[in-house]
Amino acid sequence: MRPLTEAETRAVFEKLGKYIGENIQLLVDRPDGTYCFRLHRDRVFYLSEKLLKLAASVPRDSLVAPGSCFGKFTKSHKFRLSVTALDFLAPYAKYKVWVKPGSEQSFLYGNHVLKSGLGRITENTAQYQGVVVYSMADVPLGFGVAAKSTQECRKVDPLAIVVFHQADVGEYVRNEETLT
Repeated sequence: MRPLTEAETRAVFEKLGKYIGENIQLLVDRPDGTYCFRLHRDRVFYLSEKLLKLAASVPRDSLVAPGSCFGKFTKSHKFRLSVTALDFLAPYAKYKVWVKPGSEQSFLYGNHVLKSGLGRITENTAQYQGVVVYSMADVPLGFGVAAKSTQECRKVDPLAIVVFHQADVGEYVRNEETLT
């Protein structure tokens, strides 16, 4: 387990910035202590300084997950955000999309959000902006990328894609062996 390099930190913060903007600062400087990002086996973990000190005494081969996994670096050194970061992204999300109850299951199976399943969308959402997807009961379901801006969503065909799927809580069941 090691600190992120400057290039790795930039990649992680750029990806997080798509979803939570300048609220990244609130992830690091929290009222309950200081938190940091660490790299372990190509995965980026988010953990407290206190937990970091405790994890330092565990051998690397025995250490599975020192904190909450935010994502991983691919072989081409691109950062891919994981669904395990959803609990940290949802409270700070700048742009949100609410899905109708009939489309929740489709999204949780890994499909994109169509205009017909769109309940609400945050005003002034730009095209290709990172969004957190909620149910109509304000339960975070996952996250994705807006395929259309808020204004385009109003006049688009009902079968057009409005949010490209990135990750959802259904992955806990579908891909449970690869999440750790």
